[in-house]
Amino acid sequence: MEAIVDDFEGELKALREVFNSGKTREASWRRAQLKGILSLLKERESDIFKALYQDLGKHHVEAYRDEIGTVAKSANYALGNLKKWMSSKRAKLPLASFPSSGKLIPEPFGVVLIISSWNFPFGLSFEPIIGAIAAGNVVILKPSELAPTCSSVLADSIRDYLDNAAIRVIEGGPHVGEKLLRHRFDKIFFTGGARVGQAVMTAAARNLTPVTLELGGKCPAVVDFISSSRDRKIAVKRILWGKFGVCAGQACIGIDYIVTSKTFASTLVELLKKEINTLFGYNPKDTNTVAKIINNKHFSRLKGLLLEPGVRSSIAYGGYIEEDRLFIEPTILLDPPLDTAIMKEEIFGPLLPIITLGTIEDSIEFINSRPKPLAIYGFTNNEKLQQKMIRETSSGSITFNDAVVQYAADTLPFGGVGGSGFGRYHGKYSFECFSHEKAVMVRGYLIDFGFRYPPWNDKKLQLLKSGLRYDYIKLVLIKLGLKSKA
Repeated sequence: MEAIVDDFEGELKALREVFNSGKTREASWRRAQLKGILSLLKERESDIFKALYQDLGKHHVEAYRDEIGTVAKSANYALGNLKKWMSSKRAKLPLASFPSSGKLIPEPFGVVLIISSWNFPFGLSFEPIIGAIAAGNVVILKPSELAPTCSSVLADSIRDYLDNAAIRVIEGGPHVGEKLLRHRFDKIFFTGGARVGQAVMTAAARNLTPVTLELGGKCPAVVDFISSSRDRKIAVKRILWGKFGVCAGQACIGIDYIVTSKTFASTLVELLKKEINTLFGYNPKDTNTVAKIINNKHFSRLKGLLLEPGVRSSIAYGGYIEEDRLFIEPTILLDPPLDTAIMKEEIFGPLLPIITLGTIEDSIEFINSRPKPLAIYGFTNNEKLQQKMIRETSSGSITFNDAVVQYAADTLPFGGVGGSGFGRYHGKYSFECFSHEKAVMVRGYLIDFGFRYPPWNDKKLQLLKSGLRYDYIKLVLIKLGLKSKA
């Protein structure tokens, strides 16, 4: 194991030398790497499809939507905006500092560590890499060992298409991650669960390394009564997609559970049942419309959630499991006990509890009684309820009348709050995530206010009071001896 530590020391030393050479700060280098990502996605598309099917059972259309198309969009967006992002910004300075100028210059952190997750192994690797490259950093990527085929394809393709001296992939299990975290980085970006996130933060604290944590939590969907049958059908389709159609519910931003009113619950359940069959078929395990569970450990955990006393009897639809294929069909549960694990832990699978309350407004208190989620979804045309939810709840994001789609919006930041993580990225926010905005001020010698220097007297006190209030007229009057009191 000590040899591994030595190897990492060599890797980090080499990366730091590359960064110190200044080449990653050049716009030409950044553009070349972003174009390399686009070439990789295009030319290795079939390899990516095969890897995602092998590790996660993802249909190639789902794989393109979530792992290739969105990343290509992000890389193109960064290329189109890179010049503007890299430019310094003028800062307005007070008249008291005349003559002077101020500006803000974005600069890269240096050597950054990105630890990605298994559920979107390409998307959750390349999205932060795009930001790190655009900002001019050198990168170590540690992909998840739980998606081993995807990890291997990532390592091989990044080696073939990107600058190996500045962007490296280190594969391995938890022990490799632990070894990496013993070293000093200039920034750490982690996507995963809260338990490992705490370990990452603890390790980073030893070197005072800034950290971005993209975690998760139980993301609720508040479903109000919708009078229009057309709108209602679309809402139900979007709910099902936001739960079962995104990596079989194994998504930190996916819908975890539904909250609705008791009067609407039975109607909602029937609508969900009908649309499940339309979207995923009567035998989704044979149509490849729902991804598989990542491994036996996670399958056993989800099976345990269903077998807990009081939960099995709440199943309103589904419940079929096939362990040898790691398959769980889309399952709806109506009012499972709130003290069971399925309502206390992040589900991360194709199980959808529906909790019924007296009124839809009660959903706000219900959500607020639990840890802050990564996202809240509200399906309602009631603008007053929308505003109330925005005002009275806290979450990484809130989206109305759809689910998950905010992840693909380059102009909206993606990130959590509280237990769902902190820091944000996507679009320009990715560039800012991996940049330090350095303040620069330049002064001349034409004017120098003597009242800032000792020895002190009461007149200098009055001058300081006026100067720090930017009350320049009074400052001049006191200076000329025409006014004795500030």
